[in-house]
Amino acid sequence: MQTESGRDPRTPGAGRGAGPVTRVVGLMSGTSYDGIDVAAADLAFDGTTIVLRPLGALAHPLDPDIRELIGATLPPAPTSMADVCRLDTVLGQAFGEAAARGVEELAGGRADLVVSHGQTLFHWIDDGRARGTLQLGRPAWIAERTGVPVVSDLRSRDITRGGQGAPLVSILDVLLLPPGPTACAALNLGGIANLTLVRPDGGVLAYDLGPANALVDLACRRYFDQPYDVDGQIAASGSVSEKLLAALLDEPYFRRTPPKSTGKELFHGGYLDAALLGVPDLPSDDVVATVTELTARLVATECATHRIGELVVSGGGVRNTWLMRRIRELTGAAVRIRPIDDLGLPSDAKEAYAFALLGFLTFHGVTGTVPACTGADAATVLGSITPGHNPLRLPEPPGVVPTRLRIEPPVARGSKA
Repeated sequence: MQTESGRDPRTPGAGRGAGPVTRVVGLMSGTSYDGIDVAAADLAFDGTTIVLRPLGALAHPLDPDIRELIGATLPPAPTSMADVCRLDTVLGQAFGEAAARGVEELAGGRADLVVSHGQTLFHWIDDGRARGTLQLGRPAWIAERTGVPVVSDLRSRDITRGGQGAPLVSILDVLLLPPGPTACAALNLGGIANLTLVRPDGGVLAYDLGPANALVDLACRRYFDQPYDVDGQIAASGSVSEKLLAALLDEPYFRRTPPKSTGKELFHGGYLDAALLGVPDLPSDDVVATVTELTARLVATECATHRIGELVVSGGGVRNTWLMRRIRELTGAAVRIRPIDDLGLPSDAKEAYAFALLGFLTFHGVTGTVPACTGADAATVLGSITPGHNPLRLPEPPGVVPTRLRIEPPVARGSKA
């Protein structure tokens, strides 16, 4: 028995007693669109537990011309179908190169599946309900470049069931974080901040809080010609404008009841400019300090609302030491904060591993959503599958509903998987 990669899926590599192993490369490009996060993992079912063994992660930078085209195409900028078609193609090619690197550099030159989130260009929310979503990066380019099947378009199916199509990483959080004596939450600080809550009684909830790095990065590029605030140094040098902060917090999205989702179609330069009208002469470092404080206060408010006792953090925002300091100061001793690295996944690559997990579930015909987290009326199998070079052969569904995720120690470089 062999997969498209030519290897025997019964080869050990994901945990003792586990079933056949699927080697997956996950690709994720977030709202910051600074590059493609790539992660490789061996995944297998062990009864109702999914076993994930990380094989490594890397960051594949996007060509500056592609980044410029993304920025020129994102709302509220006007665009054309010609630009959308060009972007879909060049992003597909970029994702294909990133996937090829993942296969060769992380997966030992062999993989059974590639999972691509694509690049979100628009997430259509109408009166709090998700009506559609658009991720570009044509999967055919990835399949052609790597020769293996590709799972893509993972958000749309959840939306057809009334869900938000986000945050999809919530299934990893729910499977990884067992209920404890106090509420525990996973916080991802990407361009947008999202939270997954696991209550002591096992109840779960997930939603997008609002902007995290999106506004900080925007202000750094605009005022300091820097892609982001290194270690939060600019924010630390400025002062928070309570007037600007109040204007930012006046956005109705923050008062919506979860589940809810958002993106740069709302939290973009126009949103910041409208708030700045009331403080036109604010120093640039104060602007960065205030948009950083916005994220910290959003997080602190949710921790207080849900009486969260432990916060497991991930995403690029973890590297912003000033942001993390403010979150700790605002939440106080009542909240234990630790990185997801403590649980076996690198903070920077959590979402890439999450999409590897989602594609693995799709490949095996297993639902990949938690309705309580996305707001859907039912869990669904997500995505579309593009065949690789060989005939598409899907594994037999496991016949179980996974209830737990176990992270195995990473394979040492140079050892046999």
